Amino acid sequence: MKRIVCLLVTFWCAGVLFAALPDVTLKDVNGKNVSVQQLGKSGKPVIISFFATWCKPCIRELKAIDELYADWQEETGVEMYIVSVDQGQDSKKVKPFVDGYGWEYHVLLDPNETLKRAMNVQNIPHLFIIDSKGQTVYNHVGYTDGSEKEIERVLRIEI
Repeated sequence: MKRIVCLLVTFWCAGVLFAALPDVTLKDVNGKNVSVQQLGKSGKPVIISFFATWCKPCIRELKAIDELYADWQEETGVEMYIVSVDQGQDSKKVKPFVDGYGWEYHVLLDPNETLKRAMNVQNIPHLFIIDSKGQTVYNHVGYTDGSEKEIERVLRIEI
């Protein structure tokens, strides 16, 4: 029985890890519709990071990635999409917040948490790496200093 449970958990985890992106459309901070499913069809690797303006670990993670992002783009062509789960009036603060840090990420708004639910995100920050074939090859919840090195390692292996 224990083996069956372990096998089921393994197959479930593999299904979650290698699942294609959901068919969800969000608005970016400029009001343009963006099909999330299409992000995985660009032929380039994609990083999707869920965050909120009030989330201190999210901000630390995005700052750390920002220091390496230009190099990652040059080396792998990766595109970074950050998905704000700020709700109500807070969603209006996202663009000035991101601009204030000078981040050059693509910023999507998910105030109703449609994508968050579709990707089974429970806590933030939650980061996914999608390979150039559109498959999720990595996901990580939370942030600790130095986690960006693991992201870089995955990008180099998978891309």
